[in-house]
Amino acid sequence: MFFFSHEPSRRFGSSTNTIMSDYNEDQIAEFRDAFALFDRSGEGKIQYCQCGDLMRALGMNPTNAEVDKLLGNPRKDEMQSKYLDFEQFLPMFHAISKCKELGSLEEFVEGLRVFDKDGNGTVMAAELRHVLGTLGEKMSEDEIEQLLAGHEDGNGCINYEDLVNQILSG
Repeated sequence: MFFFSHEPSRRFGSSTNTIMSDYNEDQIAEFRDAFALFDRSGEGKIQYCQCGDLMRALGMNPTNAEVDKLLGNPRKDEMQSKYLDFEQFLPMFHAISKCKELGSLEEFVEGLRVFDKDGNGTVMAAELRHVLGTLGEKMSEDEIEQLLAGHEDGNGCINYEDLVNQILSG
């Protein structure tokens, strides 16, 4: 799908013009506006560390590992010190948008069902907090609390199908 080099703009087989033809003028304007909001210096560039956040602001949900791979696996200090412009960002955004499919309700529920020891449609909130904070794309305690707010019952359990429905509905 794309090849890697040391510069983000050279990692993709498609040119920016070809990619731009996949989007209409309104979409490109939306992407540019969002990019401009993340451009703190006003020089038409964003830091590497902002790339994933910008993609998420535009409706994608890449993992940090996917963003790092697109950026050429930069060192931690390079995430703060290196920059990319819109023409470098757009092919990365395009690659994520083509590769990512949001899982279905059933897939998410099935993934949580493994933690349902009683088979009653609930999981222990403490166990879910632990999993969300330690496995895969680790969430912060604040993110976990925000996600689970209002879902825990008096027994310390969470109905995981209701939780997934709420998350997927936005």
